[in-house]
Amino acid sequence: MKHTTDLDALKQRLAELGALEGATMLLHWDQATFLPDRGGTARGRQLEVLQRLAHERGTDPALGRLLAGLSAWAEGDTSTDAALVRVAQRDFDRATRVPDQLVGEIAAHTSASYGEWCKAREANDFAPVADTLARTLDLSRRYADCFDHEHIADPLIDRADGGFTVATLAPVFATVRTALVPLAKAVIAAPPPDTTCLNGPYDTDQQVAFSRTVAAQLGYDFERGRLDESPHPFTVGMGIDDVRITTRVRQDDLTECLFSTIHEAGHGMYEQGIDPALDGTPLATGTSSGLHESQSRLWENRVGRSEAFWDYWYGPLQAVFPGQLAAVSQADFYRAIHEVSARLIRTDADELTYDLHVMMRFDLECDLLTGAIHVADLPEIWAARMTADQGITPPDHNSGVLQDVHWFAGLVGGAFQGYTLGNMMSAQLYEAAELAMPALDEQFRQGDFSALKGWLNQQVHYSGRGEDTLPILQRATGRGLDAAPYIHYLTDKYRTIYGL
Repeated sequence: MKHTTDLDALKQRLAELGALEGATMLLHWDQATFLPDRGGTARGRQLEVLQRLAHERGTDPALGRLLAGLSAWAEGDTSTDAALVRVAQRDFDRATRVPDQLVGEIAAHTSASYGEWCKAREANDFAPVADTLARTLDLSRRYADCFDHEHIADPLIDRADGGFTVATLAPVFATVRTALVPLAKAVIAAPPPDTTCLNGPYDTDQQVAFSRTVAAQLGYDFERGRLDESPHPFTVGMGIDDVRITTRVRQDDLTECLFSTIHEAGHGMYEQGIDPALDGTPLATGTSSGLHESQSRLWENRVGRSEAFWDYWYGPLQAVFPGQLAAVSQADFYRAIHEVSARLIRTDADELTYDLHVMMRFDLECDLLTGAIHVADLPEIWAARMTADQGITPPDHNSGVLQDVHWFAGLVGGAFQGYTLGNMMSAQLYEAAELAMPALDEQFRQGDFSALKGWLNQQVHYSGRGEDTLPILQRATGRGLDAAPYIHYLTDKYRTIYGL
């Protein structure tokens, strides 16, 4: 049959494209972990060549002709091969809708913009990059206008979180914000826990070794991955059998390494849990930014910050650090790792206030793209929103509008919504897992996390990109995106911890 021959040819092309992308990811991983200080120039040349080759293959008219011939066959078919055709067609359409000239302009501008942002950070001054950000905004609008859309941010959101738009996200984010702002303010006003037990000093090698032990017991497979250190923790997959994670470690903060490792192990277990038959295809990765984040946040917060988790792990942690923790009760430690405070920096935010940072940025992106606000007014608007949400005002630009690199190393739009989507979906998925397996807490107290991991493998991981986010959520939880489980989780947990 002709479609069988064409399908084999398509798979061969996609495998070559995937190999190029995997090599690119490997170079990025090395750049963030072991690259010599003076190796950046050569690495830039290598990445440019690989990315150019990948773009050429990804937009090759011959690939388009293969997809055009297979699309009619794949329509309505439920096989994995049909899903591969649909996803490849979607990727091809997105890549070819954007003119090569615009792709080049974006690449050149964002590369220069990052350097200008670094200098602006050194000077703690937004003014030198205001025009740069305005140029980025213009490029973002031009990119969005390559696609049909109801809201100009929709095509930018679609790149990371397909199936979601401003119309679907804005109301649910508003619901979350309405619930979290008063809750966070009430918790922040309550007597804070004593967190001195977290300040150490804690030996960094011992922290990494303990975190590695935890990740392995959760289910991260070190025969198909590894744990290293980097300035910013991340996960990168070069294939289903090569999914690497990194962590960050500090002597004066016991939580940094441990929770970063658990978070990234959640991402890693998603990639490792994909059907091995999909390896080497565009389906062999997570289906969206938000669903990927749901896995890391589920393991980090719903599991790693649970009382049942620490019923098992606190004794071993005390044994590693007896001098610092022998006299600290498990109850006091549990309260310490749930400290809530108004913080200016998003990446330093606690579990309760983090989404306030994210949703503010989402709203600002939408308003910038529509022209409702202007780049020149951004620092003032940023400060006003922080004051309204958390009662604190940035004293300078580095703790305000300059703190995130996203708008200075990429486009404006679609960069932040995945974080809050992940938190909401993690609550929905965990609620469904508890209904299916009521003994989860007791299993955690015994150090057994295999049932939860197996359920997530089956419900979320296995299909990779072969199934979209909303169908996965509907099948696993019985409904679409719903903020209620997340709001209930945070409300019940923090009112209990803080005695509200």
